[in-house]
Amino acid sequence: MRKTWMALAAAVAVCAPMLMGADHLDGPAASADPAADITDVFAWMSSDAKTVYMIMNVVPLATTSSKFSTAVQYVFHTTSRQTFGASQVSSTNIICTFDSNQRISCWAGDEYINGDASGTSGLSSGDGKLKVYAGVRDDPFFFNLDGFKATAHIVDVAKANLTFDTAGCPQLDGPTSSLLVNQLRHAPDGGTPQDFFKGLNVASIVVAVDKSLVTQGGTILGVWASTNKP
Repeated sequence: MRKTWMALAAAVAVCAPMLMGADHLDGPAASADPAADITDVFAWMSSDAKTVYMIMNVVPLATTSSKFSTAVQYVFHTTSRQTFGASQVSSTNIICTFDSNQRISCWAGDEYINGDASGTSGLSSGDGKLKVYAGVRDDPFFFNLDGFKATAHIVDVAKANLTFDTAGCPQLDGPTSSLLVNQLRHAPDGGTPQDFFKGLNVASIVVAVDKSLVTQGGTILGVWASTNKP
């Protein structure tokens, strides 16, 4: 089984602000193995542009008893190149696994970490170029579920009068587009949107890597993540 998060696959400059994406409450196949089900991937640079931070969240609706799988490889994939679109690319994977005691092992090039990473300070390799934390945290994704449902209802009611382009996308006039965008930002009654995921948790793997480990090919860095099982 393999679950892949491609939201951050597009190359970005290493000095770029945070990139993020989310994929919650999947269908039965992914949800059947929560410890391999990626909900979020985040990546950003430190303010001094020396460290790359990456987060992979798994286990939707995690509890204090949730565990990382001993049968899964949790992988942060990185690519680096000199310029956007350059054909020459260097790749570095940060691979993490867990044993039955939830001790983590992570590799990034020649850097290696092993131990209990559940403390808030996490673990650090000998020279500090690789650091990792792993544990249950508050779900960071904000989702206005009620507003989304109201928006979907508006579209469903209007679909008979919509026209579509050759790609199958509806052609909307300005007022209709504004109506939909506004509803996505508000509760159905126009009030403050409520976060469906407030108070819910995920299991997070957080790594901090020295930029030199992932930019051998250049300063344009791409990041994505996957969970992998035989």
